[in-house]
Amino acid sequence: MDYLLQLATSPEAWVALATLMLMEIVLGIDNLLFISILTNKLPVEYRGQARRIGISLALIMRLALLSSITWLAQLRDPVLSGFGHEFSWRDIILGGGGLFLIYKATSEIRHNVDPNPQPEKTVGKVAMGFAAAIFQIILLDMVFSVDSILTAIGMTDHLPIMVVAVVFAVMVMLFASGPVADFINRNPTVVMLALGFLLMIGMTLIADAWGFHVPKGYIYVAMAFSCAIEGLNMLMRRAHDRRMAREAARAAEEERHDTAQRAS
Repeated sequence: MDYLLQLATSPEAWVALATLMLMEIVLGIDNLLFISILTNKLPVEYRGQARRIGISLALIMRLALLSSITWLAQLRDPVLSGFGHEFSWRDIILGGGGLFLIYKATSEIRHNVDPNPQPEKTVGKVAMGFAAAIFQIILLDMVFSVDSILTAIGMTDHLPIMVVAVVFAVMVMLFASGPVADFINRNPTVVMLALGFLLMIGMTLIADAWGFHVPKGYIYVAMAFSCAIEGLNMLMRRAHDRRMAREAARAAEEERHDTAQRAS
């Protein structure tokens, strides 16, 4: 109790908590994008349930990892070597997750650009099974959870701060998942942009597994810039649609006026 009271009255602890909350929310963007794209393949009535289950599993995994910090720290110890590099369990998990992300992103891109897509009733293609979606969410939850918790351990030594930050970030993901998934589903170009992000994230995970660390700031700045450009494109398309609608209405009005004059 004295320990918790000391943390609650420490300005340094509050700064660490705020910083870690922000960092966990940013790290959760990757997970949220994957869950949104994956659950949008399900029938409408199952999407919300799948998102809630996926994000709840992410919270459970993160809390389970936090409860075994000593074991988690050992994930950085080398377990095998090859190609002039020593690999730890963390490297293997991140590399496997990166390969899986690249596979899923390229599969979805291929489906979206296929001029002759399969019918929506095809099992495992468009109308993906609920259990298959949850299984894939669990796989990526494990990868993102390891990355998230190792980041948290590197920022603070206080377990209560880590727990609060992780729970807060997952709650933000839970509330944001519906609007984000709906927005992605309504805008096909945003779907391709999100799949491009997943490809980039997969490549950075593989690079990290091989010892080439790419600062997360570079990745998220690139994502923010791409989103800003896509936002401008969306505004341009809407302005074009409004302009075309006004021109069509004006042409229809002129035609009615000409018809009325000829009738008189």
